[in-house]
Amino acid sequence: MALKAVCVLKGTGDVCGTVHFVQEKNGPVKITGQITGLTPGEHGFHVHAFGDNTNGCVSAGPHFNPHSNTHGAPQDEIRHIGDLGNVIAGDDKVAIINIEDKLITLSGPYSIIGRTMVIHEKADDLGKGGNDESLVTGNAGGRLACGVIGIAQS
Repeated sequence: MALKAVCVLKGTGDVCGTVHFVQEKNGPVKITGQITGLTPGEHGFHVHAFGDNTNGCVSAGPHFNPHSNTHGAPQDEIRHIGDLGNVIAGDDKVAIINIEDKLITLSGPYSIIGRTMVIHEKADDLGKGGNDESLVTGNAGGRLACGVIGIAQS
């Protein structure tokens, strides 16, 4: 039976969306959904450590990184578990999400359920920006919208 999770993103301004997560057995997690109200172009897309939005998206803490790795691209061997790269918004200000990731999981000690999904204002440089901040956040800038990842109905 597949595990399913969902996240409703809300932020300041018009940025909002819904993200769905599905994992079959011990396979990769399939991430689908859409985010609206974004400026056209790339936006960093990350799972953050805490499911706490009491002070807006800043309460979610840093990227989910239980192994204390440097920031990287989704395909990199060394990266934060929460590093999901970028989503791309078109001229219609909508980003359609269709990602498959082998590091995040919906069960076990490194599950993303109960953590926060964040969409950022800028492109994630995938840890290749050549400065210290790149290795922590990918220079993705402010947090436009966020939401806690919860268990979805089957």
